[in-house]
Amino acid sequence: MYEQASHALLNEILTELKPEIGKMRLRHFYTRLGANFYAIHSLFHLLYGNRPDFKAQMVSLVETLAFRYIERLPHLRRSDLEREINYNWFLSQKWVGMALYCDRFAADLKGLRTRLPYLQELGVNMLHIMPILDCPADNSDGGYAVRDFLKVDARFGTNEDVEALASTLKKREMLLVLDVVVNHTSNEHEWAVKARQGDKKYQDYFHMFDDRETPDLYEETMPEIFPATSPGNFTWDEAMGKWVMTVFNSYQWDLNYRNPAVLIEMIDIILFWANKGADILRLDAVAFLWKKIGSTCQNEREAHLLLQLMKDCCQVTAPGVLFIAEAIVAPSEIAKYFGEDAINAKECEIAYNATLMALLWDAVATKNARLLNQGIKNLPEKIERATWLNYVRCHDDIGLGFDDSDVQRAGYEPAKHRHFLLEYFTGKFPGSLARGLPFGENTRTGDARISGSLASLVGLEAALESGDEAAIGAAINTILLLHGMILSFGGIPLLYYGDAIGMLNNLEYLADPNHRLDTRWAHRSRFDWSKADKRHKKGTVEFRIFSELKKMIALRKETPAFADFDNRQLLAVENQNLLAFIRTDPQNSRNKVLVVGNFSVEAQMLQISSLRSFGLFQQDSMRNICTGAPVTVEKDAIIVPALCCYWLTD
Repeated sequence: MYEQASHALLNEILTELKPEIGKMRLRHFYTRLGANFYAIHSLFHLLYGNRPDFKAQMVSLVETLAFRYIERLPHLRRSDLEREINYNWFLSQKWVGMALYCDRFAADLKGLRTRLPYLQELGVNMLHIMPILDCPADNSDGGYAVRDFLKVDARFGTNEDVEALASTLKKREMLLVLDVVVNHTSNEHEWAVKARQGDKKYQDYFHMFDDRETPDLYEETMPEIFPATSPGNFTWDEAMGKWVMTVFNSYQWDLNYRNPAVLIEMIDIILFWANKGADILRLDAVAFLWKKIGSTCQNEREAHLLLQLMKDCCQVTAPGVLFIAEAIVAPSEIAKYFGEDAINAKECEIAYNATLMALLWDAVATKNARLLNQGIKNLPEKIERATWLNYVRCHDDIGLGFDDSDVQRAGYEPAKHRHFLLEYFTGKFPGSLARGLPFGENTRTGDARISGSLASLVGLEAALESGDEAAIGAAINTILLLHGMILSFGGIPLLYYGDAIGMLNNLEYLADPNHRLDTRWAHRSRFDWSKADKRHKKGTVEFRIFSELKKMIALRKETPAFADFDNRQLLAVENQNLLAFIRTDPQNSRNKVLVVGNFSVEAQMLQISSLRSFGLFQQDSMRNICTGAPVTVEKDAIIVPALCCYWLTD
């Protein structure tokens, strides 16, 4: 959009850029800068327009974008151009992701390159490596307390190893996802060290106060993220004589985005890793970016403005790179991270579907789909050029963050129901075989979240110990059912390392003083390659899970209806044990797939008379994509086996 004031400023800025920029041939850069500058200027002015150094900061921002564009390698620029033409490339059904820890899956980045055949054998072509940047050994928060944003931790390798991995992945037609922690740094980061030494410039990079007056005002409305291990939101720094905002842990200092220099630094960091070959960047803790007295300091409007700025700036320098919003927030808030009041995604193109994950776990515990159906009805609509990451397990805990009104409509009392789920997944509820662990327990309220591996949570660990073949089969079927849901729901399915071979909880973390108070390390164990070898031996648990997942992933990639173009229709079915929806081929509306999930431990009947109006069961039978076998109608119904996911087509 042309607007006189912003373009007049742009002309001024271009005359003030460092001489070496003007000597370069930057045709595509200037085209994109002109196209995006009105938005960049408007957002920057909203946030920082009252500062006397506004113009100087704008010059610094544009120079940052230009220098990072200049260093962007030719093959990355070509990829940018291709993705600008095929701008919906990531909505294809062909993408299947996996999240893993580099050192726990393979010793380091070099070792990870040698393990890529395992991922390709399964069908995974989007690799999310958990944080690998330099962190203190003792206070790393699993890689989220970053000491140097521009350096790979020596335990994993070097920056050159990242570039080599990215190159290898590209040859294998796989995507690389890396983390950028945008909300905070380690208290050992250079900025924090200089702030502690009294450097006012870097003290302004953080939220710091001489006394408790202002921190106490913040604390009136800010929740505690980790009340058991890190109560409160501020930490006293003795060397500096100041209170520092530390929302997550005492050793993680929150960045002050009221200072535009912080934003420019972070944009520079984002583009640095884009230039190392990352296809997608996962921006961590984006809900917390803007702090405001009198609020929860989460999901503030200014946080969204910051993300829009980050995206617009990335569009100028590296437009082929996507953002994932790591925002595990209320269902009503999550879609805003695509961009509020937008037609196309203008913040992050991808967001975690944490609500679907929690709803699926509710269905596992209750053995029905009542809340699952209710919650899906009220999932926020995504906008164009946006998609969900659908997952069963991840590195984090399971929060029961579904909407209380949905819980009530499903016939439950919210507090009691969450207590039941906690009891069920920690194995305290009678008859439960789950072996989960509580995480983040609040002794005042009794609230907690849940840790544990997928296999242990669905009862496989207990079943193997007892030797109960029926229970083993039920656990395996539950694993396949849950993955059948995320592979077909609409979005990018994200598997978690170890789940494809049924890895169980590992309690070795209890012997590590840095981990023993954090139960999430029970499902962050080292990948068991001897167990993985069993995936080729028929009859083993590993073979039964891996081979079926491999087949489902391959079939997903062959099924255009599973692409994500708002082509899912939830069906109202009378049987509350079932979840049913239709996926329609966006290129041919006559091609449909009926997805049915039975969460009961008993076979269930699905009445199909109402489905004929959708063009289904016209010949009184449909084919199960996964087996090729027909599913026939008897007495106007089909039988859906216990703990089963059907993908049916004509």
